[in-house]
Amino acid sequence: MNMFPMVTGFMSYGQQTIRATRYIGQSFITTLSHTNRLPITIHYPYEKSITPERFRGRIHFEFDKCIACEVCVRVCPIDLPVVDWRFEKDIKRKQLLNYSIDFEICIFCGNCVEYWPTSCLSMTEEYELSTYDRHELNYNQIALSRLPISIMGDYTIQTIRNSSESKINKEKSSNSRTITDY
Repeated sequence: MNMFPMVTGFMSYGQQTIRATRYIGQSFITTLSHTNRLPITIHYPYEKSITPERFRGRIHFEFDKCIACEVCVRVCPIDLPVVDWRFEKDIKRKQLLNYSIDFEICIFCGNCVEYWPTSCLSMTEEYELSTYDRHELNYNQIALSRLPISIMGDYTIQTIRNSSESKINKEKSSNSRTITDY
């Protein structure tokens, strides 16, 4: 009778050993499957990844196209753009005096760009807005009208395509079939 609990103890110990070995083997397989992948680390100041097509970066403002209708203020969820204007009685129109956006508060939702009737606002691919002074993030119409620097044209910076995008494009091209293939 004393032998039976000892045998069941050895059996449960053997099952636990097999289970632990299986878990270790699965973790090794996972680790080894990552050895053939390309590294995703980039050296940021010298290498920059190309932003996606519909990336919402810094807002670009064209002063000449603005009609001071304040649509951007009404559609903004946080009432962020500051539009200063005066009514010109002789031409019976609003005259824009000042336009500013505080990027410290902006959530980059893109509503101001989407609903603007004269398309004087647009989203750029510029994402480097960090500063040491928070007051530098308050952009007036002069700072907003500055064109973004394209990283594609800068020869000192190596552009890196997102590996996830290239994998998706490769899968789409390999999975695409014509009607004659079926």
